[in-house]
Amino acid sequence: MKKENREKLYKIGEVAELLGVHEDTLRNWEKEGFIVPDRIGKRKDRRYTVAHIREIKEKGLVSDLAKKSPASKKDFEEYTKDELIKELQLLKKQKKYGLVWEDHQEEIVERCKIEAPILVSKEDKRIKDKDLSKPKNILIEGDNYHALQVLNYTHKNKIDVIYIDPPYNTGNKDFIYNDSFVDKEDTFRHSKWLSFMEKRLRLAKNLLKNTGVIFISIDDNEQAQLKLLCDNVFGEDNFVGHITWESKTKSQNTKDAYRKLQPKTETMLVYFKNQKIDFNLITKGKKEYDQKDKKSVFRYALVEQMDAFGIRGRETMVFDICGVMPNLGKQWKIGLETIQKYNNRGDIIIKNNKPYIKMRPNDERTSITEPFWGFFSKEIGTAESGKKELTSLIKGHGFETVKPVALIKRIIFHSIIKDGLTLDFFAGSGTTGHAVLELNKEDGGNRKFILCTNNELNGFEKELKEKGMSEKEIQEYGICRRITHQRIKKVIKGYTKPNGEKVAGLGGALEYFKTEFVDIENIKNVSDKKKLEFTHEAGQMIALKEDTFKEVIKNMYYQIFTDEKDKFVGVYFEENLDKLPEMEKKILDKKEVKIYIFSHGGNDFKNDYIEYKNVKVEHIPEPILKI
Repeated sequence: MKKENREKLYKIGEVAELLGVHEDTLRNWEKEGFIVPDRIGKRKDRRYTVAHIREIKEKGLVSDLAKKSPASKKDFEEYTKDELIKELQLLKKQKKYGLVWEDHQEEIVERCKIEAPILVSKEDKRIKDKDLSKPKNILIEGDNYHALQVLNYTHKNKIDVIYIDPPYNTGNKDFIYNDSFVDKEDTFRHSKWLSFMEKRLRLAKNLLKNTGVIFISIDDNEQAQLKLLCDNVFGEDNFVGHITWESKTKSQNTKDAYRKLQPKTETMLVYFKNQKIDFNLITKGKKEYDQKDKKSVFRYALVEQMDAFGIRGRETMVFDICGVMPNLGKQWKIGLETIQKYNNRGDIIIKNNKPYIKMRPNDERTSITEPFWGFFSKEIGTAESGKKELTSLIKGHGFETVKPVALIKRIIFHSIIKDGLTLDFFAGSGTTGHAVLELNKEDGGNRKFILCTNNELNGFEKELKEKGMSEKEIQEYGICRRITHQRIKKVIKGYTKPNGEKVAGLGGALEYFKTEFVDIENIKNVSDKKKLEFTHEAGQMIALKEDTFKEVIKNMYYQIFTDEKDKFVGVYFEENLDKLPEMEKKILDKKEVKIYIFSHGGNDFKNDYIEYKNVKVEHIPEPILKI
């Protein structure tokens, strides 16, 4: 038999090595459309042919600046004038479409290079539910970048829906970057905001399930930039659409605003992570089947007509139905094959020269539903009504614009099943948590939420210090503790409105965590000593990952948590394994057991518990530090 002559295919790493560039450079060229490699197999792996490699060279993509850190020139400042001109000419050829901005170093992000974020449980802020089967919700106090880093270990691919209401970057002291407000005169105003958002959105994407969806509120100040940014982060193909919300009903009557075009709406951008889903719809009623024959109940459904012109016009939709043709210039809305199916079973009848189908319950959806419209009118609530809702819970909250609970309830309802998980990492006043609790009460769901927000004092610090308050007392006046936590607490337990009206609690449970840091010196090369120190402090992160919040014991060698039902988690954080049998004795007989053991490398202990069907084992801290 003659041997088939197949063209050699190269992996991305082989091509990168051949051309002397990084693999990321090849991926960027593909993203920009400069080169399109073949995709093979179920995983759609990239494969390059000789023709692809020749195309890269002919397009002049492999410039000196694209190559991997040449030993002779480590920085563009070392290039001669002629070499720089050559590079600029090559870059001009590489035309691109999309969003380009100057990335900025953010102190919060830079800190993570020498200190790793961890979680510390604040038990005095825990809210318990007598019913232990009820889901436990999470509130994390701290910068959302640090919270997202932690969640990338504890909740990767676990979130069903994300809703965020980030700063709109209006220039009116609504956006803080590196501890300073960004005003309208800042020439890097937009690029700072994009740098800030891009880092957080990339971390957030990792948290979504493949079927996950994200909603982002925004106004005209950054809407256009945000759309391009999200196209880059989530993929243009995953853009679902935008929702317009009628957020205002009152005009501004100030001297400056009176005669200007005044915005009345805000926008939500909606993206899938990867896999398109069908949204839940509101049921408005049931279809009535008011006729009956020997087969079953049915209703008469007119076979409707539509224009036969334009892009939807098709000759195949013009045909005879039991002697009836569509009107001139019209076509049937239902195809011939479907009509024949109904006709073959005797369910087509003609009345007044019009065709009808005997439509039975098994032929269609029996419920009448309302579409998930891309417009929410003022009836669902406005920014003003949202502010009133918050004021009824907390006086003097200081928030000028607040999303109404009904608005967030609606998008959560449409997006997830009754036991889904919602994340809001710009939680602010806590509306998202409030919405989840209300929705659970209304339909008996077991949805959970994770809220992340900072504990900024918003200018009150000086005033509080002048009153002689200690640093610990002052912290209780921050956003997370005074607003977010107190709101969720009142909604769970019940409260009294300013007018004296009592509002019953909705029930629920809450775990409160604060981000702290462990010195690791250099995230790219953490010493064994620092790994040990970090592991000693990683217990609460693991508790969050495993949904086991009750600490049973902690000593110098190990820590044990439980969900207060059937699950126990043991964390052993010493190189010396002398006390490991002691920890095992306390948990191995439980129904469900997870053991985390300190290791300098891989999972050296995965085969040690094979005989225990109830036990799973993982190593730490490498999987955490990799995040």
